[in-house]
Amino acid sequence: MTRQLNIETNLTNVEKKKIILLICSVLLFSVMNGTMFMIAVPDIAHSFSLLPSQVSWVVTGYIILYAIGALMYGKLADIYPLKMLLTVGLCLFSLGSILGFFAPNFLLVIFARMIQATGAASIVALVFIVPSRYFPEERGRVLGIVSSTMAFASGVGPVIGGFVTGALNWQYLFLISALVLFAIPLLWIWMPEEEKRDGKVDILGAVLIAIGAASIMLFITLFNWWYLLITIVFFALFAWRVRKSDHPFIHPDLFQNNIFRTTIITGFFGIMSMFGMMFMLPLLLSDVNGLNALYIGFTLFPAAMIAVFAGKWAGMLVENRGAKQVVYMAFGLMILGFILLSTFIGSTFWVLGIVVIICYIAFPFIQTSTASLISTALSRNEIGVGMGIYNLFNLMAGAFGSTIIGKFLDYNSSILLNPFSLAEANGIMYSNVFIGITVLTILNGCFFYFSLRTI
Repeated sequence: MTRQLNIETNLTNVEKKKIILLICSVLLFSVMNGTMFMIAVPDIAHSFSLLPSQVSWVVTGYIILYAIGALMYGKLADIYPLKMLLTVGLCLFSLGSILGFFAPNFLLVIFARMIQATGAASIVALVFIVPSRYFPEERGRVLGIVSSTMAFASGVGPVIGGFVTGALNWQYLFLISALVLFAIPLLWIWMPEEEKRDGKVDILGAVLIAIGAASIMLFITLFNWWYLLITIVFFALFAWRVRKSDHPFIHPDLFQNNIFRTTIITGFFGIMSMFGMMFMLPLLLSDVNGLNALYIGFTLFPAAMIAVFAGKWAGMLVENRGAKQVVYMAFGLMILGFILLSTFIGSTFWVLGIVVIICYIAFPFIQTSTASLISTALSRNEIGVGMGIYNLFNLMAGAFGSTIIGKFLDYNSSILLNPFSLAEANGIMYSNVFIGITVLTILNGCFFYFSLRTI
C-alpha cells in the first residue's frame, strides 16, 4: 500500500503534465467519436438505403454500450491498474474504427460501432478516476481540464463530422477515430505502474445490471414500454443479488451516502438539461435561422473553444471556493443562458452564438463540481464504481434529455411562455422548451441546496 501511495503522490510536474495531456487527448477522440457520427447519420442512411429507425442504431447502439461500459470499467478500476484497462479499451476502440472504415455493409458498420463503444467507454470511465488517484491535491484543477476537454469535443465534433462527411465520405470518420492508436505506446511510457488490488467482481450482478441499464436506455431512446418492464425485472433481480452476494457489484451502502446520492441526482438533471440544450441548438439554427450543417457548426464552435478555458476556471474555483459553490455557479449560468436563449430566439445566428457561450461555460462548471463532490465523498476503494455510476447516469441523462425534448418539439404552440421573447411561428416551441428547462434547473438547485444545506 505504501508503494501504491508513493506512486500516486510523488509524480513530478513534467510527469503530471504528460499524464494530463495523454488522458485529455484520448478523451477528445472518445467524445468526438460520438458527436461526429450524429452529423453523418443522413449520409449513412443514403449509402445503404435505410429508414430513419434503422440508421438510428448507429447512434443508439453506441450510446447503450458506451453507458454500460462506463459502469463496468469503473468497477474494474477498483481492482485492476488503470494502465491495463485503458490499453484494452484503446485496442478495442481502434479495432472498431478500422473495421468500420472497411465495412462493406450496414450490419458490419453497426458491429464496428459497438466494438468502438466497448473501448471508448473505458476512456470516459477511467479518465475521471485519474485525478483522484494520481493528483489528490490538485483534483479540482485536473477535473476542470478534463471537463473542458469534454465540452470542447462535444462542440468541435459536429464541425469535423460535417466537414469530413461533406469533403470526403462518412467512412473517413472511422479513420479519424483510429488515430487513437498513437496513445497506446505513450500509455505504457507515461502512466504510473500500479499493483492489482484485492477484490472480486460479481459476474452475475454485473450481467443483471448491464441488462437493466441496456433496457432503460432502450426505453429512453425508443419509448417501448416492454423495455421498461424488462428494466424493472432486472433491477429487482440485481437488488436481490446485492443482498445475497458477499461481494456485490455495487455495495448498497454506497447509496446511503447523502453527498453521493444527492450529487448523482443533481448531476443527472443538470446534464439532462445541458444535453437537451445541445440537442436543440442545431435544430433551432436549422428550423428558425435556416442554417446548413456547416454554418451550424461554425456558430457553435466559439462557445466550444471558450468552454476549454471555462474548465480551467471551474477547476481553480473548486479548489479555492469548494465544489458546492461551483455547483451553484453552474446553476446560475444555466438559468441565465436558458432564459437568454428563450428570449433571443428569432434573432440573427450570431446573436444566438454569443448567448450560447454562457451555456457552454456552464457545462464544465457542472461536470467539474459534481465529479469533485463524488470523488471526495467516497472512500478509496469506492471511487471506481462510484464514478462508473456517475458516468452511467450522465450518459442516460444525455439520452433522456434529447428524447424528451425531441418529443416536445414535435408539437406546435401559439402560446409564448416568455413575454419578452422575440420568437415567432416555429420558434415559439423552442422558446417554451428553454423556459421549461430553466424551471427544471431552478428546482434542481433547490433540491441540491436543501439536501446538503447542513454539510
